[in-house]
Amino acid sequence: MSKITTFLTFESNGKAAVEYYVSIFKNSKLNYAMTIPGDERLYSASFTLDGVDFMAMDAGPHFQFSEGMSLFVSCEDQAEVDHFWAALTANGGQESRCGWLKDPWGVSWQIIPKQLGQLMGDPDQEKSGRVMQAMLAMNKLDVAGLQAAYDGK
Repeated sequence: MSKITTFLTFESNGKAAVEYYVSIFKNSKLNYAMTIPGDERLYSASFTLDGVDFMAMDAGPHFQFSEGMSLFVSCEDQAEVDHFWAALTANGGQESRCGWLKDPWGVSWQIIPKQLGQLMGDPDQEKSGRVMQAMLAMNKLDVAGLQAAYDGK
């Protein structure tokens, strides 16, 4: 396990969330999941999503997720954006603006194509400004739409 690991504290159903995350990310695995005997609450879990270590547990209503912390997913292309967006908004997830969403368990994610950083990083402020304006109008980010804004189309 890495020195610093994100620890997700779910109100309930953490085991279902962890198993779902492992199913949608390549190169992922559930290292262990311990439940409380006679109860399905998750006492402790360790899992890896595409090489990044996480821990999780259920702790009841005292702990809630907020947009102040999100998991950033750098996507290679539109197909990856579409895959993660659909998977994480399914079954009660909520779309938000600019590539942000909340999954059904309330965890905030940013689903961002690598092209966004490339286009917004252009020193031509007119081009990068058009990309910013296009992004601000989107929920799920659209690579072709961002490129069209960059190109002035």
